[in-house]
Amino acid sequence: MEETKNLVESITKGIQEKKGSNIVIADLKNIEGAICRYFVICTGQSPAQVEAITDSVTETVRIETGEKPVKIVGLENAQWVAMDYVDAMVHVFLPDVREYYDLENLWEDADFERITDIE
Repeated sequence: MEETKNLVESITKGIQEKKGSNIVIADLKNIEGAICRYFVICTGQSPAQVEAITDSVTETVRIETGEKPVKIVGLENAQWVAMDYVDAMVHVFLPDVREYYDLENLWEDADFERITDIE
């Protein structure tokens, strides 16, 4: 369990490194049938920033934990990129796409931790 917490902290650090905003960590551990333990959701303001956040998360997690994502999808148009780390899924959205899919509402039974944006 400690390894998963370290993974989520590294993911968050990678997002913050590229000024990803509105970071939410959804704890799905107590939800039956959930596909992983955590969702880490954030917003990038442009496709270029979404790509930069994705690269930063990949590099930060690799350096700090030695883990690599099993799969990354969505980089073709960089509106919604999903990164699969098995125990944690990272979702990097453009603002309107995040609002449309509203993952926080979809997983409303989860416990949410909102991370304050860094300036």
